[in-house]
Amino acid sequence: MRKFNYKRLIVMLVVVLAMACLMATTAFAAGTGDVAGAVESTWSTASTQIKSVVDNVVFPAIDLILAVFFFAKLGTAYFEYRKSGQFEWAAPAILFACLVFTLTAPMYLWDIVGI
Repeated sequence: MRKFNYKRLIVMLVVVLAMACLMATTAFAAGTGDVAGAVESTWSTASTQIKSVVDNVVFPAIDLILAVFFFAKLGTAYFEYRKSGQFEWAAPAILFACLVFTLTAPMYLWDIVGI
């Protein structure tokens, strides 16, 4: 039976605590101590950046993934149709509906969220 190495455990604990202290930042509200105002001002400045990233990066990536899955499923459904004579519409229809939803989402999503 092997002995447990307590020195190694203590060193690892100290490193983790030091990293936590180094990575932690303190957020101060304005001189009045208005935390809600600080959060609102941060949100108002960051909301345009968030909207830009979601519109230009997130939705196109999701659209690309859904388009690839849609056409792949459509191809496999066609080959299954040639093999068995019955075309399965459920999976391609669901993927197409999701693709249409994500393609049109940027037009109405920000009105719902309130940005």
